[in-house]
Amino acid sequence: MGNSVRVEQSADVDERAVIGPGSTVWHLAQVREDAVIGADCIIGRGAYVGPGVRIGDRVKLQNHALVYEPAVLEDGVFVGPAAVLTNDLYPRSVDPDGKLKRGDDWHAQGVTLRQGCSIGARAVLVAGVTVGRWALVAAGTVVHRDVPDFALVAGVPARRIKWVGRAGEPLAEAGDGRWHCPRTGEQYVETDGVLHEAQVEA
Repeated sequence: MGNSVRVEQSADVDERAVIGPGSTVWHLAQVREDAVIGADCIIGRGAYVGPGVRIGDRVKLQNHALVYEPAVLEDGVFVGPAAVLTNDLYPRSVDPDGKLKRGDDWHAQGVTLRQGCSIGARAVLVAGVTVGRWALVAAGTVVHRDVPDFALVAGVPARRIKWVGRAGEPLAEAGDGRWHCPRTGEQYVETDGVLHEAQVEA
């Protein structure tokens, strides 16, 4: 860890973890062995980052967010308070013989969060799902399947209710499968249920 890294005294950061410059780990957070956290990240109070988790630059984990291995969070991701990224599709404390399960008794499946996406407070992401670029998962949502780029999903289970742009605001329909962002003016095109950024003509 470089001199520009701030780790509060009550945080528990394993010496084998790597934390990039400009990042802060707040009180009572835990960062496990071999986790990699990029530059200018914020790991909130009581947050958990599991062994080997990969976190990009400018990522925010809010208070008590739980990120279980082997999750991957790309640049610019936001994870809200008490959100949970799970890693076990069929969790059990014991095996069929009644013996306590150990690390070798199951296969962890991490959640992948693509660039710029946001996860609302207390959302739960089921093991193995991918949330697309700039997507938005509403607070309290249970995500059980992949979320497309730019989708706003909500509910239990999650379903798409709107499209959002890179600014995070719902897009306005412009007709003929075209959408635009009211804040930035960015243009998007929907084709077969998939949203793409419109090509800017030179």
